[in-house]
Amino acid sequence: MPFWKQRGELPGLEGAQLPPDVPAGQAWEGPIGPKQVQQALETLVRYKQGKTHLEERIVQDELWWELRHWEAIRRGKGNGPATPQPTSAWLFNAITNKHADAMDNFPEPLVLPREPSDRKSAQVLSAVLPVVLEQNEFEQTYSDNWWEKLKHGTAAYGVFWNSRKENGLGDIDIRQIDLLKLFWEPGITHLQHSRNLFLVELVDEDLLNQHYPQYQGRLKGKSVDVKQYLYDDSVDLSGKAVVVDWYYKVPAPDGRTLLHYAKLVGDTLLFASENLPEYRQRGWYDHGQYPVVLDVLFPEKGTPVGFGYVAVCKDPQLYIDQLSANILENAMMTTKKRFFVSNSTAINEEEFLDWSKPLVHVEGELDERRIQEMVTQPLASIYPNLLQMKIEEMKETAANRDVNSGSAGAGVTAASAIAALQEAGSKSSRDMISASYRAYTAMVQLCVELIRQFYEEARSFRVVGAGAEGFVTLDNAALRDQPLPPAYPGQETGLRLRRPVFDIRIQAQKQSPFSRMEQNERAKELYGLGFFQPQRAQEALGALEMMEFEGVERVREQVRQGQTLEQTCQALSRQVEELAALVRAQAGRQGTGEGQSAPATPARQEERTTSGGGIAAQAVRAHTPKQSYSANLVRRDG
Repeated sequence: MPFWKQRGELPGLEGAQLPPDVPAGQAWEGPIGPKQVQQALETLVRYKQGKTHLEERIVQDELWWELRHWEAIRRGKGNGPATPQPTSAWLFNAITNKHADAMDNFPEPLVLPREPSDRKSAQVLSAVLPVVLEQNEFEQTYSDNWWEKLKHGTAAYGVFWNSRKENGLGDIDIRQIDLLKLFWEPGITHLQHSRNLFLVELVDEDLLNQHYPQYQGRLKGKSVDVKQYLYDDSVDLSGKAVVVDWYYKVPAPDGRTLLHYAKLVGDTLLFASENLPEYRQRGWYDHGQYPVVLDVLFPEKGTPVGFGYVAVCKDPQLYIDQLSANILENAMMTTKKRFFVSNSTAINEEEFLDWSKPLVHVEGELDERRIQEMVTQPLASIYPNLLQMKIEEMKETAANRDVNSGSAGAGVTAASAIAALQEAGSKSSRDMISASYRAYTAMVQLCVELIRQFYEEARSFRVVGAGAEGFVTLDNAALRDQPLPPAYPGQETGLRLRRPVFDIRIQAQKQSPFSRMEQNERAKELYGLGFFQPQRAQEALGALEMMEFEGVERVREQVRQGQTLEQTCQALSRQVEELAALVRAQAGRQGTGEGQSAPATPARQEERTTSGGGIAAQAVRAHTPKQSYSANLVRRDG
């Protein structure tokens, strides 16, 4: 058996989901037959036609990102081969800076329960979900999708259940999805509102025949043309078939919406969840949502996707390059001497053009009327100034000012002033990162739902905490629908089950060096102001209630603990002082002989004070000096 089949992987199917192996005849037994397959393919073609302009824009945006826009726009349209075609990277620089801001704030999920009984499950999920994402190499996927978001305006995440992962146990599979291979209903503004969703992939036909031998020779052809990027390499698409993952929603009798899934190659049906009895009334995924999440940069009306920085900044970038081309061309013309020569003056052109020869021979009379230098006027200073204005426009349009790149204007030297400018200049980056956090929250919710559905067996995860390492076990027993207690609200309405629901809060796992420096400076400032002195806890808490910064809750909790410890120590001190007063009073009464006929000897006094129990007796024993062994012997002998 080929190694890729043993592992459950198929080269070229990274973007498509492999369903369970189904015999060739069984795949057609059910509601999904040849007629439904043909209708699905017609729907796919219609969806692709509605996406034509978007696909063309994505391909053009990729050329702009690769600094090849002269090739796509200007070459052969007015500029000859000798015209300079500079490609400045102002747009490229803006995108790379925004990407760096995003990776400085890499997200991490925190799961919060909505009911006290789910607190333990929330803690386990908070520990396990980062491990699941790390096993999927999500940081690389997050980085790749941020490039797509900044360039094209939309990043697509696929959250699937891969039953072939973990040696057949199955696990969550998170992938990046190319927008050219994703198709939805035209005119909708939210992906989940589409009646159908298609994900296509080009796969070699021989690999398909090996993985699905029951369809040998039938897995070929292209049901739809997949738009291709303009690659530098020559890409051969012959011998490849289009594999279509078809997701669609159907209403259930109980009012729910079921999500079903089918896989097609041409008009051949490889798998249909609706045709299998175990999925027909349940759906492919219990959550009933399309397993795709879109992260949009600048939204548009009438479409679930948006546009990116290339669409916003390509016009300023084009004018910058055109002005640069004209200025460079003028500079080349000005610095290169040319001459008008009369035909009556025969000049040896070979000697004239060879600057290594000191003599140039001419025939006939030579004067200023027969040879004259061509003088080219340099451009006025207004044109370089105009170029600089377009560059400044690009910076303002992309919110990529000098302070965002680490530099500051003239005269700004104070570290606090530079930090304030950088903080004010990163507003647009923070807004984009917040939008990505919302998409990240939706993706984590899908992960929780997949854990609820498929984690039938307990799994062990290694969790690394703050200076500690441990292991956590997780299954879906605590995440399934739970029976309601008798006194639970809702029993009177006939409800009998409760589903644990969690809220997802996103926090930045990684932070920029500036943010860490700012937090360190804030901590030193709070320490210098005496916020952590227990005797000043009350006023410190009042000030912290009016402050807002990351980690303020932990600081408040630490101050409260210090206040509690101070109050406890003060209470214990008062008790010790009261006990010491009691001991002194008791010792005074015994020393005056009050209530006795004979004076108390030291031995009798020690016996009386140490024979009692309780705190007072213990305090007396602690304050009574110990007598030496020799003194005891003398007293005993006497």
